[in-house]
Amino acid sequence: MAGSSHGHTPAAWTGVIISFIGFCVAGVFMVAANPVGFWAGMAVVLLGGVVGLAMKAAGLGMPKESAEMARARARAAQAQVS
Repeated sequence: MAGSSHGHTPAAWTGVIISFIGFCVAGVFMVAANPVGFWAGMAVVLLGGVVGLAMKAAGLGMPKESAEMARARARAAQAQVS
């Protein structure tokens, strides 16, 4: 995984940051015994996932690897071993 740039995109960072904020909000309200605030925080967590997917669809995420690129990567890895 060290050789890839998995998750190093604006879509990934934005989605994770929003979800983390929602997680923190839900945690605070869980300790405060406030179910409405907890579920609001959980909604923010889900919103982070939706925002990340929307940004990826808008072109701010990693493009999927084509079959041709996967074959080339496999050939290059095999050539390094030989």
